[in-house]
Amino acid sequence: MSFGDKVEHEAEEVKGKAKEGWGTATGDPDLRAEGRADQDEANLKQAGDRVKDAAHDVKDALS
Repeated sequence: MSFGDKVEHEAEEVKGKAKEGWGTATGDPDLRAEGRADQDEANLKQAGDRVKDAAHDVKDALS
């Protein structure tokens, strides 16, 4: 996984937290839910990054 992808996925999570917070502050349940969904998507991508990194580590260890 490239460093740029990891940074992008972290930024997506931060963006989702901001949306959720803004939705909470303004009483907008749709924006709050959209922010939560953005965070969930970013967390899923981050989990994929970790799996790919682990697979790469195993491959390197076996080489």
